[in-house]
Amino acid sequence: MTKKQKKMLLRVLVSLVLLVAAALLPFSGWPRLTAFLVPYILIGWDVLWKAVRNIAHGQVFDENFLMALATVGAFCTGEFPEGVAVMLFYQVGELFQSYAVGKSRQSIASLMDIRPDYANIERGGELVQVDPDEVAVGDTIVIKSGEKVPLDGVVLEGASTLNTAALTGESLPRDVEPGDDVISGCINQSGLLKVRVTKVFGESTVARILDLVENSSAQKAKAENFITKFARYYTPVVVIAALILGIVPPLFVGDWSNWIHRALIFLVISCPCALVISVPLSFFGGIGGASKCGILVKGGNYMEALAHAELVVFDKTGTLTRGVFNVTAVHPDECSEKDLLEIAALAEAYSDHPISRSLREAYGMELDRSRVAEVEELSGRGIRARIDGRGVCVGNNKLMDEIGVAWHPCHHVGTTVHVAIEGKYAGHIVISDEVKEDAKAAVQALKAQGVKKTVMLTGDSRPVGESVAKELELDEACTELLPADKVEQVERLLKEKSQNGKLVFVGDGINDAPVLSRADIGIAMGAMGSDAAIEAADIVLMDDKPSKIATAIRLSKKTLRIVRQNIIFALVVKAAVLLLGALGIATMWEAVFADVGVSVIAILNAMRMLRVKSLQ
Repeated sequence: MTKKQKKMLLRVLVSLVLLVAAALLPFSGWPRLTAFLVPYILIGWDVLWKAVRNIAHGQVFDENFLMALATVGAFCTGEFPEGVAVMLFYQVGELFQSYAVGKSRQSIASLMDIRPDYANIERGGELVQVDPDEVAVGDTIVIKSGEKVPLDGVVLEGASTLNTAALTGESLPRDVEPGDDVISGCINQSGLLKVRVTKVFGESTVARILDLVENSSAQKAKAENFITKFARYYTPVVVIAALILGIVPPLFVGDWSNWIHRALIFLVISCPCALVISVPLSFFGGIGGASKCGILVKGGNYMEALAHAELVVFDKTGTLTRGVFNVTAVHPDECSEKDLLEIAALAEAYSDHPISRSLREAYGMELDRSRVAEVEELSGRGIRARIDGRGVCVGNNKLMDEIGVAWHPCHHVGTTVHVAIEGKYAGHIVISDEVKEDAKAAVQALKAQGVKKTVMLTGDSRPVGESVAKELELDEACTELLPADKVEQVERLLKEKSQNGKLVFVGDGINDAPVLSRADIGIAMGAMGSDAAIEAADIVLMDDKPSKIATAIRLSKKTLRIVRQNIIFALVVKAAVLLLGALGIATMWEAVFADVGVSVIAILNAMRMLRVKSLQ
């Protein structure tokens, strides 16, 4: 509990004691009024001040105004104990709300407790702790056992095991050694590591994730916007209704005191706190619960949209498959296998694509990049370069057709990389990828969640794409696609969904930004350290498990269920008690329950979203 909350709790307790004392004292007239005014002012001065201040700024119809009007009115009609009690219970509700929101924020903060406090850097032969913001790209930092990785980088020396649970939600550690990438936010569990920094702190994975989570509340769901607009019109309507209730009936039947008392009860009941608080808190809790599972949602609007997912479209490489390619066949036409691999590896020397890395690894020797010039990466087709002064093209069937080189297919199933030298076909290399262990289960889980169609888009050849689609039991596979073709396919699929249905695209963040942006919801898979994915996607999964997509959908559906429960519960209870209050049946105590009680119950219901272990 914060210092501010402790002060409020003390005010509540002291006011309660003073209220009981005032009720027991045998006073009447002005002494009795004074006795009740003391606890009333103690517990309600801030509410009265906010009401006056907001009225001065043109913001009249809010909960502070309603509480001030109802309690002051109660004092004017001689109902001193009820006036103090209403304000007291209102403040109890506010205290509970503050505590609940604080717990939610603490939960998210603890789940995302990845911000590093310092970085160790060598200066003058000694290790010095500096602010991560002070470390530049290219600097070498030292990470001791038990410390957080403060910045993204590459391991230069040492081997260790990293705990990535804060990022991925998974307890399985990750081994690293020289040459491996490490990302900020992980915890070094064993050995000493020397790491060369590749990104400044402001651009690091941890900074981007923290910014994403902290700003997620800015993207409001439709339900949140609805409640905001509803409260804007609802409050003045009920104030006018209360005025009518307090003035019109007594003009005909008299008994002004009774009708004014009913109007005040009506005002207390009508306070929209339960809706205004619980709906945003439900989405906030949903986002916090998702982050606990390693699923970062950029806003409540995406959480709400995901619950209506009808079509899920996957990129293949790095999403359904591991993206770890291995050369499985080398078939030269006019040179040796070694020469064909060397030419292909040199052409791909400057590319970070997984296929490029696999070719370099298969060659296995140091590459002399000075032999390579005029490198041109052709999106969705391959590489064009000059190697030893000769024009070389390395890529897929489309590239060979484009340059007019006759090629021939391979009987091996896999991605075929063709090589042409000076316009002549030199042979091809076959590269195979592995399907992820949980990919098939992920597809089945999506269908169990009500997803009507699963589709895979890939630039691979038809045999490779159809083989993967058949293994995973996907509904459709579109193969041999360029990045622009993927956008066209998404446009086509968008026309197949129902009016309220949503299309989800899942990619690994490499060359997927246009499609991630075009889909109703873009999900980036395995996006640790991928700037493009974090920027373009609406939801980021911090590990490589496609099964997390079904988890995200379950979470979104649970969030929406809780939001609907809170809205229906609050409106039904308030409508019933409002009617009873207008008829003179409900007392001020029922009014307090309709306001504070409903708010507390709705907040407790919303906080269930933070308990999501069973959904992992």
